[in-house]
Amino acid sequence: MNDSPSNEAKRRSRLRWVTLGESIAIAALLVSAVGVWISWKTDSGDKGPTTVVEKRQAIPLTLRGKVQSDGRSLEITPVEDSHALQSLTVALPEADAIEVGSDGQLSASDVESALGKSAADGKGTHRVRARMVAKYVEAGADKSATGSYVISYRWEGGGLFGGRSLRLVSLSR
Repeated sequence: MNDSPSNEAKRRSRLRWVTLGESIAIAALLVSAVGVWISWKTDSGDKGPTTVVEKRQAIPLTLRGKVQSDGRSLEITPVEDSHALQSLTVALPEADAIEVGSDGQLSASDVESALGKSAADGKGTHRVRARMVAKYVEAGADKSATGSYVISYRWEGGGLFGGRSLRLVSLSR
């Protein structure tokens, strides 16, 4: 075998790199062991199980209307069962506000008197924009909301000798 000085230098160089690689691996092992020890030490001082409490998200107030007594009244209630209506005020354009109250009963005669001369005439369904201000209770907290809704109505009667009367048709967003 021919042991030339260049072959011997290459062999020693390879041995040096193996030793360097082993020392890097041992250093990485020590660093990870210290990390595990620190993690274990901080977890051992824990004072029982962790409880997670979810906070309920507030649900915005949305109202719905149900026609009653053949359109003579409109029952306005919250869509969400967790909302309890305390008071409701309906404001029509260029008219006095109508205080509905907590029962949510809006009568057709109140809408007719609020509209007055600005009520649309003619057959068919007419619409008027209404601003509703509600005070309600959600999860034990008093809240208030304002929204814009459309009240649909139609005229009934108005024959040769009879008078006409306003009938409520629906409430929409």
